[in-house]
Amino acid sequence: AKEVVVGSKKFTESYVLGEIARIRLKAAGCDTVHRQGIGATGIVWAALQTGSISLYPEYTGTLSEEILKSSETFSVEQMRAELAPKGLGMSESLGFNNTYALVMRRDRANELKIKSISDLKHHPDLRMSLSNEFLQRQDGWIPLKARYELAHNPKGIEHGLAYAAIAADQIDITDAYSTDAGIAEFDLVALEDDLRFFPEYKAVYLYRLDLPEKAIEAINSLAGTISKESMMRLNAEAERSTDYTKAALLYFSDDVQATAGAEIESYPQRLWRWTRRHLYLVGVSLLAAIAIGIPLGIFASRGGVSGQIILGSVGVIQTIPSLALLAFLVPAMGINPATAILALFLYSLLPIVRNTAAGIRTIPASLRESAEALGLSSTSRLTKVYLPMASTNILAGIKTSAVINVGTATIAALIGAGGLGEPIISGLSLNDNRTILEGAIPAALLALLVQGAFDLFEKHLIPRGLRQK
Repeated sequence: AKEVVVGSKKFTESYVLGEIARIRLKAAGCDTVHRQGIGATGIVWAALQTGSISLYPEYTGTLSEEILKSSETFSVEQMRAELAPKGLGMSESLGFNNTYALVMRRDRANELKIKSISDLKHHPDLRMSLSNEFLQRQDGWIPLKARYELAHNPKGIEHGLAYAAIAADQIDITDAYSTDAGIAEFDLVALEDDLRFFPEYKAVYLYRLDLPEKAIEAINSLAGTISKESMMRLNAEAERSTDYTKAALLYFSDDVQATAGAEIESYPQRLWRWTRRHLYLVGVSLLAAIAIGIPLGIFASRGGVSGQIILGSVGVIQTIPSLALLAFLVPAMGINPATAILALFLYSLLPIVRNTAAGIRTIPASLRESAEALGLSSTSRLTKVYLPMASTNILAGIKTSAVINVGTATIAALIGAGGLGEPIISGLSLNDNRTILEGAIPAALLALLVQGAFDLFEKHLIPRGLRQK
């Protein structure tokens, strides 16, 4: 049977709704997996279209304004009509409206007598930080600023960190979802949208129409079963326990809780799963980078236009932000480990190519002339003289690439490819340092182990006369 892959964005409520869908599908007899925290709207939407995921939780306002780019709010029937040609369907509303809101501390709002977004016009000096996605959305900051004629210049901030910043009085205003548990936890007040800028954001599931019938029925059975108060309670439990599965189980009956609860992984089990996947991503991408990077470095060492093009190209690749590279690769390759491996491979090339080229170029001319005088062929000169002489530089480049690769591989979690980035991304969403450290510490230790392993290999790979004492 076809595996049903549930996706979710990287914020608490999406994680919880993704887990609810996974548990419900499992109970309906579907082989199901949840790719958590794939990224922002653009990435998860591309994953659904390409079939890398089968469904994910979304909101009608986001679908209408951000995805379908409608100049006016679509009705449910219009949304379904737009989705059908793409092979996609949409469930009925889950039962609550999770609209955007601007929030600030209640005591600060009372002190300044701010009740609505319009009141912000009289306080342009207030410190405002908004989530990076909200700053760019069609239904986000830019049109909101124009509608309310605001003069603020907000900075970007990760949504999960905004609540800690506003509680610590580092910022005055941020954006929020109306069902966020942090609103009550930090005693914040949502400013009235008095000009009715935000559309309705009713929670739904978007799914592929080629799913098995029982899977579609299972997803549609969730419609109308979650109230705003219930969703806030589930979000609060997720942030309290830092466990999305436990929070999602509160939605279900005791029988389902008992069955699904028995499947919850312990931390050692999760750590082993994360580490295995991390090593796989690093190992495959690094081996590919070595196999291709060393020949490229050899060509680059010859100089000329071709050498400059090779070194320039790998240098430019290294400057591309990881999120931007993933955003480019996902539409073409989908959400899978191969996409993450390709990204890591590209980031691993520069140290290997550059060090190989530099190592060969620094071989003294006298040695090159001696090799030619002995009558060695070009291949023999390369394999018996140049590469052994450059081996110290080459191995240093590979070692650097490997250590960087271990750290960079955490980005794989942004597209649901797993690894030690999973708890880091999850911890950022929960603003929970302990969860972040569950992935950050093992990743750092793994980088040290990789470096130590290469130090041991050096004894066997570097000719004795070239080893540093």
